[in-house]
Amino acid sequence: MKQGLFEITNNVALTKDVMKMTLKGDVSAITNAGQFINIKIDGLFLRRPISVYDLDKDTVTIIYKIVGKGTEQLSKMKDGKLDILTGLGNGYDLSLSGEKPVLIGGGVGVPPMYLLAKRLIEKGVYPTVILGFNTKEEIFCEKEFKELGLDVLVTTVDGSYGVKGFVTDALKNVEYSYFYTCGPEPMLKAVYSASSTQGEMSFEERMGCGFGACMGCSCKTLTGNKRICKEGPVMKKEEILW
Repeated sequence: MKQGLFEITNNVALTKDVMKMTLKGDVSAITNAGQFINIKIDGLFLRRPISVYDLDKDTVTIIYKIVGKGTEQLSKMKDGKLDILTGLGNGYDLSLSGEKPVLIGGGVGVPPMYLLAKRLIEKGVYPTVILGFNTKEEIFCEKEFKELGLDVLVTTVDGSYGVKGFVTDALKNVEYSYFYTCGPEPMLKAVYSASSTQGEMSFEERMGCGFGACMGCSCKTLTGNKRICKEGPVMKKEEILW
């Protein structure tokens, strides 16, 4: 983990309430796809944890949804610097992917799938991608995944675009060796039940410190209590108590 000041170089809207921000600074602590950063916002006590979407030699890009006071304030920032903790969480284990993994992202669980896809491609592994949204108006990043040369399936609950239904409806027709997923807990539970292989799930959780000191995000697993921010946010299917 590292703490440092990052300069905002870009902050644009992707949909009505989803933003994409690029930050310039020391990104050396970010080593795995699936890790997150923790942003201090002026006037607010708790930092905001946000997963990493993309990474370059001196920039990190995040995609976040405006859901409260903190992210609303963040969405209005076009320049300036932010105090950020980087390199938090464990990230995904690429060694378990097999030859044909599937990446499943739901809503704001989509962003970490992008860096994961790029890291898998670097290994010569080309995953199938499933992106889940409620409506056509909420869709983002489909084009970016396709530009990586990947097969992308998009689902919408209302059927306004792509496969009508949930990510599990698209999963039925995909052959895969392993799965990686991130999204709201109901989606994770559905993937847990519908999946035919082992896999890894990244949990979205409210956090206090973000690096394991406060114990505020602890959960029970088959291998003992784990902190979502430290031993997680990624957990293997076989250790989850559902």
